[in-house]
Amino acid sequence: MRKDYQLEKRKYVIGGFVTLIVLIYIVRLFSLQIGDGRYKESADSNAFLRRVIYPARGLVYDRNDRLIVLNKPAYDVMLIPKDVAPFDTALLCKVLNITPEQLREKWADMKDTHKNPGYSAYTQQKLITHLSQEDYGRLQEKLYMFPGFFIQNRSVREYSTVAGANILGNIREVSAGDIERDRYYKRGDYTGDLGIEKSYETALRGRKGVEILMKDAYGRIKGKYENGKYDEAPVPGHTLKLGIDMELQEYGERLMANKIGAIVAIEPATGEVLCLVTSPNYDPSLLVGRDRGKNYGMLVKDPYKPLYDRSIQGAYPPGSTFKPTQGLIFLQEGVITTSTQYPCHRGYINGLRVGCHGHGSPISLLPALQTSCNAYFCWGLWNMIDRQGKPHAEQLNKWKDYMVDMGYGYKLGIDLPSESRGFIPNADFYSNSFRGANWSANSIISISIGQGEVLATPLQIANLCATIANRGWFYTPHVVKQIADSTIDAKYLKKHAPKIRREYYEDVAKGMRMAVLGGTCRLANLPGIEVAGKTGTAQNPHGKDHSAFIGFAPYKNPKIAVCVYVENAGFGATYGVPIGSLIIEKYLNGEISPERKGIEERMLNSNTIVSSGVKKH
Repeated sequence: MRKDYQLEKRKYVIGGFVTLIVLIYIVRLFSLQIGDGRYKESADSNAFLRRVIYPARGLVYDRNDRLIVLNKPAYDVMLIPKDVAPFDTALLCKVLNITPEQLREKWADMKDTHKNPGYSAYTQQKLITHLSQEDYGRLQEKLYMFPGFFIQNRSVREYSTVAGANILGNIREVSAGDIERDRYYKRGDYTGDLGIEKSYETALRGRKGVEILMKDAYGRIKGKYENGKYDEAPVPGHTLKLGIDMELQEYGERLMANKIGAIVAIEPATGEVLCLVTSPNYDPSLLVGRDRGKNYGMLVKDPYKPLYDRSIQGAYPPGSTFKPTQGLIFLQEGVITTSTQYPCHRGYINGLRVGCHGHGSPISLLPALQTSCNAYFCWGLWNMIDRQGKPHAEQLNKWKDYMVDMGYGYKLGIDLPSESRGFIPNADFYSNSFRGANWSANSIISISIGQGEVLATPLQIANLCATIANRGWFYTPHVVKQIADSTIDAKYLKKHAPKIRREYYEDVAKGMRMAVLGGTCRLANLPGIEVAGKTGTAQNPHGKDHSAFIGFAPYKNPKIAVCVYVENAGFGATYGVPIGSLIIEKYLNGEISPERKGIEERMLNSNTIVSSGVKKH
């Protein structure tokens, strides 16, 4: 009886052991066939090749339906490492016009999982990009001699202009970080880099397709699997239509040749950017093809920083282009009326004098805008900060809130990457700067005339001009007008109205019109076009003053608002006004009138870059 019990017990133990082994095998098979992607890749790759079909990237047109960015064919050398048989290295190098050392380096990069996180010997990998048409032809003829290799067709960008590189951006090969952030990408894919190529990447890139090809036991392609039943067609990227007038953009870049600075022009009624010039600039085609890396390095090392978009990244003292904002704030706060007069001939107050230029005194708001009187706006800030019977900090923060409401101090939100926010100081900033000591309007008076700690981008300054042109409202500036057949982001269709009464904008606009008719902006007085404007001469502690200008036209039905900022160019009337007036005239009339051709030639041929005798183009 005891023996039978032992046998029975042993039977269960052996049965349990066998069951455990079977379970281990089942789990392992499940892991290999379903859980382990490498096994699946290996099994699939023995019979199939899943070849990616890249979509055509979206085209880009300007506001007048001129095609600006298109696609041209490109070819990459691909391979499946497992299928690669011994081949003639010297012949491949000769066909591709590279050295054996370059081939070894590219092969090592392909297998480096840090540079290529998705590497697998069973999946297609990119070896060489951007074959020339000649290299492609030679390789196509001899491709049968290199088992495991194939050519991937794709497209790269081509441009119909040498202008607007800062707007258009470019495309580059994805990095390991791009692949980790977005599973859409694989090594060798391209992504937008800078400009609209980056900010509208998901709209422009489209969706990749795939074709499934059958292979025989020797890895040779035998045709489509089930006649392409399971293939997926690529979906092209969306077409973009810009608000940019590329002819105006090209003209602006010609005017800014041999100068450092920016031009921003906006259509006030829509917020669409008409031109966005940064100077120096570069030809966008430099960042296409196999020489992209070399050319990018050259641009990075250029001391004039052509990759730096001064139109949206440059933070400058706005100088006297800031005075309209002060007039608006002082009117809204009841500090002044249009008839309030302040003296100028004796300077400022408490022994503090401010530089100015010849004009009548005392002076009221509109003539102060016309003549760009510094003292008037210093008096205004002093009365707002020190004479309202309220704490200085409270009054300054109220002043800052108005400035932010008008689009200063923070990013406006243009649809381009790397916009700067500029800087508008608040009370805490000055409390920290003075280390607890008392401060007053006298201590910070230079901010009233766009100097001191105040910084703004040309985009922000142009947006102020568009707001005045509209008499009190603006749309967030944007360069893209339309995405395929759909509308743009809703935030670019939302109207913003600063908390200042419309009548005060009308008053400031009148003062700017007076500046053109008989003040500091007389060079902007165009035949047949009513222009309103304001000069700016921004002090520069590092050299010659910066020349600035804002203006809009026509006065009663504005179609364009412009800001010009030229570094180290002196008075606003010297370069800012003539360049701005030429942009306005070119956009509204399509050409420059004969009597102003002399001004045009002078601006086109002038050089304001301070350098060691080297002329910068």
